[in-house]
Amino acid sequence: MKCLKTPSKFAKIFDILWALNINGGRSRSSRGNKYILVAVDYLSKWVEAKALPTNDARVVCKFLKTLFSRFGAPRAIISDRGTHFCNDQFTKVMLKYGVTHRLSTAYHPQTSGQVEVSNRGLKRILERTVGENRASWSDKLDDALWAFRTAYKTPIGCTPYKLVYGKACHLPIELEHKAYWALKHTNFDVQTAGDHRKVQLNELNELRDQAYENSLIYKEKTKRIHDAKIKNRVFNVGDRVLLFNSRLKIFSGKLKSRWSGPFTVVQVFPYGTVELSQNSGPNFKVNGHRIKHYFGGDIPTEVVPDLQTFPMDQ
Repeated sequence: MKCLKTPSKFAKIFDILWALNINGGRSRSSRGNKYILVAVDYLSKWVEAKALPTNDARVVCKFLKTLFSRFGAPRAIISDRGTHFCNDQFTKVMLKYGVTHRLSTAYHPQTSGQVEVSNRGLKRILERTVGENRASWSDKLDDALWAFRTAYKTPIGCTPYKLVYGKACHLPIELEHKAYWALKHTNFDVQTAGDHRKVQLNELNELRDQAYENSLIYKEKTKRIHDAKIKNRVFNVGDRVLLFNSRLKIFSGKLKSRWSGPFTVVQVFPYGTVELSQNSGPNFKVNGHRIKHYFGGDIPTEVVPDLQTFPMDQ
């Protein structure tokens, strides 16, 4: 057997970062399961998911240990600030395996955007595969994962399945047509099939390096598009600003404004952090993207000396 190339330090899958998230709680129970624990690899976009009856720390740690035994311990894991991720039991598991636990901030959940995109993809697949009885979603979860792993991902330029195993996945629909006979004929020749597999394994590291570069290019383009839409706001000490309330539910108050305040800028830090003061309460720090200048106030009498009133139409 030929020696494989040394893997690049930039293209080690299942070694850089895993993103964790738990969905459910309001969906219909399926075989006693109410939640879906989702884990996504940073480079390969490989998704692991499991249906769970509860969302406590015990089931999360058990899932992580199974994940580490299959793919190895990553350098870091990112999650939200849920109690199922922020507890002593979870911390002990992270220390045992030498994994860094990173938390996404409550006011900037885009930090774990990778797992959010995977959640939407799995949700769309389940919506199209389950029947009228929505309680069968846990039975369809494995099929949804198969479809997600074999789907083409633009950031990496291939499918997660090919990036992990180095070859394309044979789907059931291919076995129903002539592709099955071609595959069967090739497998008859053991030497030919073995040589072809060796070539695929040798090309696997190059494929992962190329996927990593494609991912960087895609993220740079996305960042430029995102930054082009951001308005350049400059805040100075003493400015009055309004704060965007991202936690306000739309249906709880449709006519209620999402902007609260005004507040006063006390200090401006590097990288967009701003410290605000309020009339009743201590100072607090927020991201500069969540505030805007406030130009309101009472109308001075010298500007509009008298207001004319018009009679109502009869």
